[in-house]
Amino acid sequence: MGRLLFGSDCERTEPLGADMDQTMTETLLNSIRTIPDYPKPGVQFRDITTMLGNPRAFRRCVDELVQPYAGTRIDQIAGIEARGFILGGAIAHQLSAGFVPIRKKGKLPHDIVRVAYSLEYGVDEMEMHKDAITPGQKVILVDDLIATGGTAEGAVKLLTQMGADIVAACFVIDLPDLGGRKKLEELGVTVRTLVAFEGD
Repeated sequence: MGRLLFGSDCERTEPLGADMDQTMTETLLNSIRTIPDYPKPGVQFRDITTMLGNPRAFRRCVDELVQPYAGTRIDQIAGIEARGFILGGAIAHQLSAGFVPIRKKGKLPHDIVRVAYSLEYGVDEMEMHKDAITPGQKVILVDDLIATGGTAEGAVKLLTQMGADIVAACFVIDLPDLGGRKKLEELGVTVRTLVAFEGD
């Protein structure tokens, strides 16, 4: 299992803010389960369902993701299926914003826009409703983890195609060795993460 990054180590991949102390970081790290060799041998799967089931950790996670944007105008939170729905819904509530689901192909009932994206293990497509975003709306993209960045990159392209003003892309976990953060930053997107793990 890769070395955990927190405190000053984590700040080299994402400044966490003055209010994000080691106790907060440890709360999140201790609540995230690592499952070895899933979905294939050699992969360390970072499972946030244990964090979601821990009321203190879940609340602190949402509060920290919300904190930089409290009091600013955010029109929509766009959550990537599926764990991004859980986090995104909570963040939207806290910011009094709307919520937009970005879904896998074939899941939405109305007129959609679609983009293909690369996964660690193949290629897929994601969709959102054509009327979900009004051009110029300020949007935060949310998911649980950024690894190679293919899914998040696809979501950014989809939102950009719809005319969204992407304020930031927020994730609980960063796997910096896999380069996904850099992909988003090269698209001009501010990336915010709370904890990081070395390796995959």
